[in-house]
Amino acid sequence: MMTEMTLSRRQPSVWWGAMIICGTVVGAGMFTLPVVMAGAWFGWAMIMLLVSWGGMLLSGLLFMRVSLSYPPGAGYDTLTKDLLGRGWATLNGLSILFVLGILTYAYISASGPVYQHSLNQAGVPISTAEAKVLLTIGVAAVVWLGTTGVSRLMTFCVLAKILFLILLFGGLLTQVNVPSLLQAPGAGERYWPYALGVLPFCLASFGYHGNITGLVSYYAGNKKHITQALVLGTLLSLALYVFWLTSTMGNLPRSAFPEIVQQGGDIAALMAALRAQLHVNALSLMMSIFSHFAVIASFLGVTAGLFDFIADRLGLGHSPTARFKTACLTFLPPLMASICWPSGFVAAIGFAGLFATLWAVIVPAMLAWRSQQRCSIAVVLLFAFGLLNILAWMLSWFKLLPEFVAE
Repeated sequence: MMTEMTLSRRQPSVWWGAMIICGTVVGAGMFTLPVVMAGAWFGWAMIMLLVSWGGMLLSGLLFMRVSLSYPPGAGYDTLTKDLLGRGWATLNGLSILFVLGILTYAYISASGPVYQHSLNQAGVPISTAEAKVLLTIGVAAVVWLGTTGVSRLMTFCVLAKILFLILLFGGLLTQVNVPSLLQAPGAGERYWPYALGVLPFCLASFGYHGNITGLVSYYAGNKKHITQALVLGTLLSLALYVFWLTSTMGNLPRSAFPEIVQQGGDIAALMAALRAQLHVNALSLMMSIFSHFAVIASFLGVTAGLFDFIADRLGLGHSPTARFKTACLTFLPPLMASICWPSGFVAAIGFAGLFATLWAVIVPAMLAWRSQQRCSIAVVLLFAFGLLNILAWMLSWFKLLPEFVAE
């Protein structure tokens, strides 16, 4: 009996690891997907999503194999420094810092209009900037208090997010306009030229690599269980994204998205467009509640990681005063940037996709290469996937890819 209990403790359920991955992956970034995929529309969007899922799963599995050759608890920085040297470790650390910082800016920018709308409806007159400040102070206070507060609020938000997501999907799928979803290009029109620019956003929507070393410790180096958790967690995320795109693109015509982009392409703009199409008031309410929990969960997850990264890098300590300084460094720059440049949500997610290519694709490929002492087919495919994402972002940035605008 004792032996069985001990084995049970040593080998946690694969399901919990999958939930960690899925909870990390599916967040407020999902709101950008239908907006940036509107030009390519549903068919090509599905292809780009599958390609990105396969590439990010492959990079995670390669990184896992490298992690298993180190003692449990060895972090990303330790692996990079040991196999690639201090220069690459520094560059990798800066890219992680940039991605977390720009995602914090993106979530503050996206959350302001959402919470302003809710507070105004509740009879509280407040500006977008004031809503951003209040929300940022609230999240900063939770993060400053420590891991316990973050984990408890995060667990509640993730469970609520999943509940309302299921209820929302159930309602939205009953209203899907299949002919609109499968709409063929008109005369002289092509969807595929818009597809390449979608890749960096898809990559940013499958970021979970910071959790892998934790899973190695959680499953005591059990390769089979870790692999199953990664595959199941990313498959669940892929399924949620497919349902989300089916629900949004099936309820909004393709012609409606240029107007959403002109309004900033953020969560508030997408929610406003969807509310106008919904025929059931309860769905509109569930969508608002879901968007609130999605924002808070993503906001907490990203800022807690950024807070810990800054504290570790600068060695600021864990006293209340030191944590206050870390909180200021974590939240003030993104908050000020969001107030000065309020419409950068979609662009920020694109930048996150670019820099995430380095630490979630290129660096894992290099680590696997150095660890195996050979360039395998998997490493070559991963390098190709990373370079394709960088090319897609650069072509979009220099306006060399078509932009989907109102006709």
